[in-house]
Amino acid sequence: MIDFVTHNMAPLMFAGLILFMLIGYPAAFSLAATGLFFGFIGIELGLIRTDFLGNLTFQLFAIVSNDLLLAIPFFTLMGTILERCGLAEDLLEGFGQLFGPVRGGLSYAVIFVGAILGAITGTVAASVIAMGIISLPVMMRYGYSVRHTTGVIAASGTITQLIPPSLVLVVLADQLGKSVGDMYLGAIGPSCIQVALFAIYVLALSFIRPQDVPALPPEARTLHGWPLIQRCIRGMVPSIVLIFLVLGTIFMGLATPTEAGAMGVVGGFVLAWLNRRLTWDLVYQAMSSTMRITAMVVFILIGARVFSLVFQGVGGKEWIEQLLTSLPGGPVGFLVFVNIFIFVIAFFLDFFEIAFIIIPLLAPAAEKLGIDLIWFGVLIGANVQTSFMHPPFGFALFYIRGIAPPSVKSSDIYMGAIPWVVLQLILVAILIAWPQTVTFLLAKPAKVDPAMIEQQLRNLPGLEAPPPIEFGPLR
Repeated sequence: MIDFVTHNMAPLMFAGLILFMLIGYPAAFSLAATGLFFGFIGIELGLIRTDFLGNLTFQLFAIVSNDLLLAIPFFTLMGTILERCGLAEDLLEGFGQLFGPVRGGLSYAVIFVGAILGAITGTVAASVIAMGIISLPVMMRYGYSVRHTTGVIAASGTITQLIPPSLVLVVLADQLGKSVGDMYLGAIGPSCIQVALFAIYVLALSFIRPQDVPALPPEARTLHGWPLIQRCIRGMVPSIVLIFLVLGTIFMGLATPTEAGAMGVVGGFVLAWLNRRLTWDLVYQAMSSTMRITAMVVFILIGARVFSLVFQGVGGKEWIEQLLTSLPGGPVGFLVFVNIFIFVIAFFLDFFEIAFIIIPLLAPAAEKLGIDLIWFGVLIGANVQTSFMHPPFGFALFYIRGIAPPSVKSSDIYMGAIPWVVLQLILVAILIAWPQTVTFLLAKPAKVDPAMIEQQLRNLPGLEAPPPIEFGPLR
């Protein structure tokens, strides 16, 4: 028995973690408890030296001294402020009136506003709740299908996970050891493809089931001409300014993600003040939500570091690498397996748990197979979108349930999410088939041909090789 445990410590440790998670114990404490328990067993069996666990102090210090993780509370605070500052109302009303005359017009408005809010807030909860409160009653009032309405609002909010400055991309960049700016650049193409897929689906639905997505009646189109343009500008100008403050400064190299998040918070406060929404109650709620999310992330990360350290100490890294690199199909087989695995495990774990537990185990195998880690990170980010849309556990569906009237059945919310989950999986397939959708904006390293340099040097006028040096006999 002892020999079996000694030679299979890594898979037993992984199975123990899964057991803890299935019981329903909080993820942060499950990770830490599993790591320490197997750490003590590893010491008793001679797999780990006694002083090996002393590395935990360095691991914990690395967490609290990581400047990049400061971007998480900044982006969270910015998102919660913008959720209540009135920007979403202006955008949705302007785009709703603009697209109102066409079938599915309100759906197009929700999709495009979701993309804009995603490029500003970076948090799913802020986008889903803000758009749901405003759009859900309006779409149902004008005859939109309940399933389509809840589905398009939830899906458009989850675009936030893939559109920079997504918190998902910040965490993935940290876990993969890559630049946040490169991760943001890599996500631009997939984000545009996702928005296009959503819009194409609405267009197809307007022909197949026009009764589900009717056009606004003439009496509902209250804005025309220059008032309509003013309303759209009123929503777009602050959005463009905030997008530049957050993304523009990062792409131009003027600010780090943490500094850009801080400027975004200032911009959110200014916008709330301009719209006369800046109150002590708003500030308290925003800071309280930010504190809870940040504490959750830090505790999960601490637990994950404890688990990861012991897991590597008992040979877990080598076990995972051997298991994944031996899959049939090479890199493509690895990517297909990983995405199916993450899609399934997202039924039970939220994004932060997946990022801090699963990604560190997968990244070495991906790098060993020669997979670009930026492409890999964006691909995982696209897949993890589905974790917010999985019936019945998706958080976006919980948000919709919380703001929907009692007349909206939970079964309708779940059924309405399925087509959008399929569209998100189509995006994953596109990214696997065409990596260029991620890498085309990334800077390519210059290729230097030594033979060409030598030839150019020979052709330079007046440049001749020095005569050979002759050495006399040694005395």
